[in-house]
Amino acid sequence: MKTIDELLAEGVGGKRVFVRADLNVPLDGTTITDDGRIRAVVPTVKALAEAGARVVVASHLGRPKGAPDPAFSLAPAAARLGELLGTGVEFATDTVGDSATATVAALTDGQVAVIENLRFNPGETSKDDAERGAFADRLASLADLYVGDGFGAVHRKHASVYDLPARLPHAAGYLIANEVAVLKKLTEDVQRPYVVALGGAKVSDKLAVIDQLLGKADRILIGGGMAYTFLKAKGYEIGKSLLQEDQIPAVIEYIERAEKTGVELVLPVDAVVAQAFPDLKTKAPAGATAVAADAIPADQMGLDVGPETGALYASKITDAATVFWNGPMGVFEHPDFAEGTKAVAQSLVDSKAFTVVGGGDSAAAVRILGFDETAFGHISTGGGASLEYLEGKTLPGLAALED
Repeated sequence: MKTIDELLAEGVGGKRVFVRADLNVPLDGTTITDDGRIRAVVPTVKALAEAGARVVVASHLGRPKGAPDPAFSLAPAAARLGELLGTGVEFATDTVGDSATATVAALTDGQVAVIENLRFNPGETSKDDAERGAFADRLASLADLYVGDGFGAVHRKHASVYDLPARLPHAAGYLIANEVAVLKKLTEDVQRPYVVALGGAKVSDKLAVIDQLLGKADRILIGGGMAYTFLKAKGYEIGKSLLQEDQIPAVIEYIERAEKTGVELVLPVDAVVAQAFPDLKTKAPAGATAVAADAIPADQMGLDVGPETGALYASKITDAATVFWNGPMGVFEHPDFAEGTKAVAQSLVDSKAFTVVGGGDSAAAVRILGFDETAFGHISTGGGASLEYLEGKTLPGLAALED
C-alpha cells in the first residue's frame, strides 16, 4: 500500500488531490456534536496543502436517499475543517455538477475545498457496477491523484472508496495507514493476555467477530443489549430486556466453544434495570435499580451492566497486554445507565496494556463521558470497518489501495 509520504516525496505541488475522508459526524440540526472524525483527517489534508496541492475533500454524511437533502449537508463539516486547519475552506454545493467543477477549477496551490455529500448522488452507493463506475469517472475528472483516508467507509464497495482509486494514482492517508497498523497488532502480532470487551445493542452485529476471536482472544467480556441474549441462552429470566431470540442457538454454540477452547467468556453478574427505556433528551430519573443477572424482574428491562459486573470486567482487564473494546455496556447517554461503560473505559485508562477503542458508539462514549482521548492507545474512527477487519473480511477500500 503506497503511503502519503511516498506521494509527497514524488511532489504534489499544483496537482489536484482528491481526499476521500470520513466527515460523517453527528449533527444536532447544523451543530456538530462530535468532531472526532474531522480532526482525524486534518494531518493528511494539512500535509497535502502545505506541499502545494489543490486539495478536494469528499465524504458521505448519514443516509440520504441518493438525492440532495439539506439535513445531510456537509456544509457544517466543511466549516469545522476550515477552523481546524486555520484557513478558509471552499465549499461546493454539489458533488460533480457545476458548483464542484467551478470550485475545484478555482483552487490555487495550497487551497482546500470540500464537495457536497457524496451520497446525494445515487451512483455513490449503487450496487450496479456501471452506475457506480460512471459516478467514479465524473469524480476522477476533478483530480489528478487520490488519497484514501476515510477509514470509517473502507468496508463499503462505494464509488469514491472502491472504484475511484482504480482511475487515479493513489495512496493511503495518515489515518488509514495508522488504523491498519493498529489492527495488525490485534490480529498478527498480539501481545497477551488479549482481552476483548464487546457491547452494543445487537448480538447479531457481533457474531462474526466473536467467531474469529474465539480462536485469538484470551478473554471476551460481553455487555450492552447483546448480553441479554447470552443470559437468556443460559436460561435466565431477562424481563423486557433486548432479546434476539433467533440468535440463541448461535450464542449457545459460542458459549460451548469457549469452554472447549479455554477462552474465558465473561457475562454480566448483575444489571441496572428500569421499567421503560429512559428519555435521553431530558435525562429524567428513570427509576433504575441494580439486580442480579439471573433475577431481572419480568416487568423490567436491563439497560446497563451492574456495579459488580463493572468491577469484574475491570479486574479482567488489569493484567492484559492488549485490549480491544467495541460497543458500550449500556445506555451511556443517560446518567442512570452510564456507569458500566465508564467502568470499562476507566479500566482501559488505568491499564498498562495497548488499548484500542473500536470506533462508533465506543468512541462517542469516551468523548461524551469526558475521558482524555490521549489516555487510550488508539481510538478508531470506524467501528464497522474495525469489526470487519477483525472478522478477517477483505475491505474493498483497503483492497483498492493495495495494488
